[in-house]
Amino acid sequence: MNLERVGRRYGLRGPWVLREVGLALPAGALVRITGTNGTGKSTLLRLIAGIDAPTEGRISGRPRRTAYVPERFPAALPFTASGCLTHLGRVQGLGRADAAARAGEWLERFGAGHFADTPLPELSKGSSQKVAVAQALLAGPDLLVLDEAWTGLDTGARHELDRAVRERLAAGGTVVFVDHDPRRLAGEADAEFTVDAGRVRPGNPRRDDGTRTRVRIVASGGRPLPEGLPGSPSYEPGVDGTTTVYAVDAAHSDGLLRALLDASWHIHQLSTEGIRAGRA
Repeated sequence: MNLERVGRRYGLRGPWVLREVGLALPAGALVRITGTNGTGKSTLLRLIAGIDAPTEGRISGRPRRTAYVPERFPAALPFTASGCLTHLGRVQGLGRADAAARAGEWLERFGAGHFADTPLPELSKGSSQKVAVAQALLAGPDLLVLDEAWTGLDTGARHELDRAVRERLAAGGTVVFVDHDPRRLAGEADAEFTVDAGRVRPGNPRRDDGTRTRVRIVASGGRPLPEGLPGSPSYEPGVDGTTTVYAVDAAHSDGLLRALLDASWHIHQLSTEGIRAGRA
């Protein structure tokens, strides 16, 4: 699938959300999209999934069977959980019996089988999110697009979604995702792209030899650092006993540097290294 000089804005004179986007999404790949809030990540995912059309440019090669989990699922639809999934399964080309069976299977996998006959408006946010994820997996999509799909899920359901993603990849599908947790499927992405100020640039893809680029930062002093540093860096004491050596994926190095500098740390050295990162 290819995006060629794609741009998107809302309204004839609205500001450009994305501009001059060029991407090649290979079949059977796990693709992570990163970027801060408001940069256009969700717009990019909607374009990839075919929910939105580009204002300019061209998108080609989208698989016929494409599924999308939005950041916000419309939970007020007049269906039960099972009824909604069965209806959407039929929309995706499944027969009624097959759609109903798969609806039950996915609800059970995500720990929501006991909510099958519950009307959507009565579901909790977490249970509604399970329905949102299940509807995207019903028909075994060749392209699966996930916009913060793990948000609101309990631990068991998050692990089950990880498993479902790996199943789609093993079946030859492509999965494109955004998630706020840098540990989500860490080390498994075949390609990463970062959205920044309406542009999309390559992030930190895995190389053909199975390695990824890491940035090594040697720093010292400063105030205590907050929890949840960008990229969940590893760290160890420096050989001189006064510095700390951090290592983080290149896609998160700017964020880690910013956090260190904000806490008044002194940066002694930056370098890059390759690390082995095979898919689990």
